[in-house]
Amino acid sequence: MRAYLDLIQSILDHGEEKSDRTGTGTLSLFGTQTRYDCRDGFPLVTTKKVYFDSMLRELLWFIRGATNINDDLHTKIWDAWADADGNLGPIYGYQWRFWEKFTPHPDGSTQKTHVDQLSQLIDGIKNNPDSRRHLVSAWNVADIDRMALPPCHTFFQCYVSNGCLDLQLYQRSADVAVGVPFNIASYALLLMMLANECQLTPRYFIHTIGDAHLYLNHLDGVKDQLTRAPKPKPTVTIANKGFFDLAFEDFTLKNYIHDDFIKFKVAV
Repeated sequence: MRAYLDLIQSILDHGEEKSDRTGTGTLSLFGTQTRYDCRDGFPLVTTKKVYFDSMLRELLWFIRGATNINDDLHTKIWDAWADADGNLGPIYGYQWRFWEKFTPHPDGSTQKTHVDQLSQLIDGIKNNPDSRRHLVSAWNVADIDRMALPPCHTFFQCYVSNGCLDLQLYQRSADVAVGVPFNIASYALLLMMLANECQLTPRYFIHTIGDAHLYLNHLDGVKDQLTRAPKPKPTVTIANKGFFDLAFEDFTLKNYIHDDFIKFKVAV
């Protein structure tokens, strides 16, 4: 995972100090891109411990279209943004599976239906692999005000070539110390799941970031992390089941050798 450490170093070398919504302050670099080859191992950061189980539970929660932390999430990732009943509004999973669509009728009324972007994506990859429209978006402008937190990872696009599947994520805002290791792992795993469903080889996860930032109170921690040498990448195996049938117990992380966890305060 040298590429991740290079991203940190690039922000330290070229980033600019900026204020932010949380009032913490950041060192920010606009417009980065990092490529991870999933054929040589699973891109899970090894220079600190990353909680694979929490990442996996969140991803499966998204895929189900869930938006309440009490709906079998089993991780505290979203606690700070949920309301008293655990609701988060129409965030990622809702947009992926239930994007609202209003169809007008001749009598002047409208009917609300939903678009299942993930199902459409899988169908497109299988039946029209050369399409340039394999996109899933969480950035629904009409719903932003209803969301507890506007999507940071806004949309992703898939690409099929020579029996391989690639996935590129555009992330508008990225907390590089805390969030990005989760984002890399989550979308690399999503790539693997899609590839398995579509009988393709998972190849590149490309992570494109708008505002890539290090919070100022994270700088000491990431500088410590840069002194650590990356370990060999682990591997992940997935049960031979349909994409939407996969459950937590169907994934196995193997040979994850990592350095100690680094405690970073989350800016809310």
